[in-house]
Amino acid sequence: MSDSAARNLTALFSRIAEAMESAEDRLSDLDGAIGDADHGISMALGFKAVVAELSHPHHDLSSASAVMNVAAIAFLNAVGASIGPLYATAFRQAAQSLAGVREIDRAAITVMLQAIATGIRERGKGQRGDKTMLDAWLPAAEAAALAQTRNLVGPAFWQEVVSAAEHGAKATSSMVAVRGRAARVGERSLGHVDPGAASAVIILKAMAEALPAT
Repeated sequence: MSDSAARNLTALFSRIAEAMESAEDRLSDLDGAIGDADHGISMALGFKAVVAELSHPHHDLSSASAVMNVAAIAFLNAVGASIGPLYATAFRQAAQSLAGVREIDRAAITVMLQAIATGIRERGKGQRGDKTMLDAWLPAAEAAALAQTRNLVGPAFWQEVVSAAEHGAKATSSMVAVRGRAARVGERSLGHVDPGAASAVIILKAMAEALPAT
């Protein structure tokens, strides 16, 4: 694996998997209030599968796009229900956005976040305010674009991105779910943070730790 971007993304998925394993119970508890109590299990399983697949020597991982495409397939194969197709689509969109990229700098991170948010939105047919992971991913992508125009780098860049996602995730507690499994409980979803938005924040924090945003 000679491409530095590919190496960075492979290391990123390992960091995400570690973070998801640590947060598995908390995420499932959040999901238990409005869903099937399996979100933490699904996310931990999905990213563990991604790491395992990326470790197989038969894959061509010579580019950032290749890494993201392998991650998409591995996550989809490991995780059923709605979350699998959503993140698989997100990672495929990210793969397209990173075509030819050899360094994961803040410009690459920005287009990657935008692609992930777009992929989730298009696959799920959702929007901000639906009480889903988009309430974290869309603000994060917008904050990244703004931080880039302001020439913020490193921790300053990530502070804007993560803070936007955290604010968006927290705001889901005041929303009534209209999409996903949580929509089945209607008004009873009010007062609870969406687990998908919470796990999106965890992913973004892992990104902040693994990718320097130079």
